[in-house]
Amino acid sequence: MAVGFTVLFVAIAGSAADKLVGFQSARTMSQAMPWIADEVGLFRKYDLEFQLVYISSSQSVTAAILSGDGQVAIGGGESIVRAVAQGATDLVFIASAKNMLTHSIVAKPEFKRAEELRGKKLGLSRLGSNSHYFVLQALRRNGVDPADLQLIQTGGQVENLKALLNGAVDAATMTGPSGGSRATALGFRYLIYGPDLQIPFGAATLIARRSVLNARALAFDKFVRVTAEAMKIMFTDKELTYRVLAKQLRISDRKVLDAAYDEEIKVLEPRLEFRNEALQAIIDETGKVDPRANKIKVSDLIDRRILDGLQKSGFFDKLWAKK
Repeated sequence: MAVGFTVLFVAIAGSAADKLVGFQSARTMSQAMPWIADEVGLFRKYDLEFQLVYISSSQSVTAAILSGDGQVAIGGGESIVRAVAQGATDLVFIASAKNMLTHSIVAKPEFKRAEELRGKKLGLSRLGSNSHYFVLQALRRNGVDPADLQLIQTGGQVENLKALLNGAVDAATMTGPSGGSRATALGFRYLIYGPDLQIPFGAATLIARRSVLNARALAFDKFVRVTAEAMKIMFTDKELTYRVLAKQLRISDRKVLDAAYDEEIKVLEPRLEFRNEALQAIIDETGKVDPRANKIKVSDLIDRRILDGLQKSGFFDKLWAKK
């Protein structure tokens, strides 16, 4: 795999455990389920050996899944839809953790309105990423043509903040604990507060290949169960969630964590359910640059076998019935 990556952890549950390698495309709360699962021993509970690898590019994550370097990923859906439009129909979404964007555009304090960004530099993680899609939608809704700005790829949330701090950009997209709330605490201001826009988008989805899912159904079932239990912890144990986020993101400011948590928890999916409008939004946007995407139906992108199985078995009802 011709990308740089960092192995975050390996949870080992003995020699007989099922094994999966998974990718994470952003270090954010909406993709924090594996961190929480590792913290409380959920991988061991389900006898699953799981290695999480962070790659700060959804396109590179997609390439890694297609090449077989890993079996599952948590990431935004746009690069998957683009790949499917190009013929990679083996790719599929198996669950969804977040179906709405919570990015914002944070700027230097002298900027007061979105139109003042014309001709200025705006930082985003990568072209084709969740943050890029948010920029397109948010600017258009504020009467600004994205083509009138210089869009600068920084690589990620932390890099966006660094670019703001050193003056490399005039504004940047932000989300999560390492994003907007941290930037505003350092004197920057929200120019566009994204959560108010309620933009539907498959922002944090669980991704696999159909062929691998068919061959490794039990391992994937375990992974979705782990993810679902970790999601419940995020909803019901704020202190543990804060502890994990603080450790992984090196953020100790309680106000920053509070602000980020309050933004994210409102749009996370407690039962990992899909929202058709979130995936249709990606299809529609992709179709503007690749007409082949217009032939894709939402049902073409989804494999519900694990979610439906867990629902029919009563797994989610039992999980959420527990105090």
